Amino acid sequence: MNSATGIPPAAGPRPAVMGYPAHARALLALALPLVGSNLAQMALHVTDTVMLGWYGVVELAAVVLGASSFFILFILGAGFAQAVMPMVASALGRGDEVQVRRDTRMGLWLSLLFGAAIYPVMWWSGPILIALHQKPEVAALAQEYLRIAGLGMAPALLIMALKSFLSALERAGVVLWATLAGVALNVALNWMLIFGNWGAPELGVRGAAVASVATQVLTLAVMAGYAGLHRDFRRFNLFQRFWRPDWPAFRQVYRLGWPIGLTGLFESGLFEAAALMMGWIGTTELAAHGIALELAAITFMCHLGLSNAATVRTGRFQGMGDRAGLRAGALVAIALSGVLSAIIITVFLTIPAPLVRLFLDMTNPGAEAIVAYGSALLAMAALFQLADAAQVMALGFLRGVQDTRVPMIIASVSYWLIGIPVSYVLAFPLGYGGEGLWFGLVVGLAVAAVLLMLRFWRGPWVSDRRADSGVRRRA
Repeated sequence: MNSATGIPPAAGPRPAVMGYPAHARALLALALPLVGSNLAQMALHVTDTVMLGWYGVVELAAVVLGASSFFILFILGAGFAQAVMPMVASALGRGDEVQVRRDTRMGLWLSLLFGAAIYPVMWWSGPILIALHQKPEVAALAQEYLRIAGLGMAPALLIMALKSFLSALERAGVVLWATLAGVALNVALNWMLIFGNWGAPELGVRGAAVASVATQVLTLAVMAGYAGLHRDFRRFNLFQRFWRPDWPAFRQVYRLGWPIGLTGLFESGLFEAAALMMGWIGTTELAAHGIALELAAITFMCHLGLSNAATVRTGRFQGMGDRAGLRAGALVAIALSGVLSAIIITVFLTIPAPLVRLFLDMTNPGAEAIVAYGSALLAMAALFQLADAAQVMALGFLRGVQDTRVPMIIASVSYWLIGIPVSYVLAFPLGYGGEGLWFGLVVGLAVAAVLLMLRFWRGPWVSDRRADSGVRRRA
């Protein structure tokens, strides 16, 4: 057994059964760096927002709009990069190192192709944003930002694909350190290029875009160098004859990846729609919603890291054909997710007001009203934790066994045919306002969690009765 990861080697005699503590140690060893890298990725967005806020109000609005548009397109394209993680994990479980190279390489190909294909949308984003009723001056600045930042779409997706490759190999530590270095570099470049410090020209919004692209390119260079040159990974020959197509692997990554991208789009769209409806209620309510959602997003990054680790381990055990290990690992992941949820719920329910105040200047008029409303929403966010943690964990398990199309359908129905209508009815016809809107989100996420968990635990990857009865007969 590999003492560093807790996962037995694919080749050789049948591995010994792992106990629950060993599963927990192995899962946490992989999950903690992934959680850290997710939080560091959020810090990139936060630093851009804060530093543009220092520069100007219109510029801040333009970058928030542009970055949101970039993120939605990124989520759609990231499905191909995310598909690499379970595919590589399963191939490693089977001991098929050639397939590791094939799947990763085609994941990189699809990421490049998507980045090139989507760039025209960002180049002509101004008219699109105006058609969506954005102010012309903000739309023009957002287009200026996206025309530069869009050049970073392909590098950002390639980073995600390499992150999936390294995470499947249980080397997530380098992902964390590369992301943290990227945050520091982004802050320095923003300071130099937005404001014109250190002898650089003052570029404002364009400076923020240049800083983002430069950070992505340099982070990509570090991760590609590590993946291609480190002695532990040279055997994969990841970039050897990179230009040669591998159409069977290409089709497989595409088949697995596009539903992942759409699932992410459905979920992010759910929260965009919620923000739009909260804006109908009032400005104070929208501000409180934004703060509560930011806190929920921070906690979600923790659940997402745990889910990504569960994807890798589920894929490994699925590749080895070890159903007992797969079941035990899934139970441990759910237990750890439950503990994390309990901690977050306790924090949200006991100190909501101090958390909301962290985002506000309390000398401003209306700040206390935002604190009061945000504290009420954090009570809903506490309910949110259980549902959100369960659905993202179930998605992690299902991606580990390479089941993505049915989960996509479940997500679309749960979020858009149940969650959004319930939010609307509770908030407006029934008059519960923002709290009703948030409760509708909880309902949509809870339905998704139940259906996705049932999908996983009732699937053949967990228990194949015919295979299990055959084992008993042979015994």
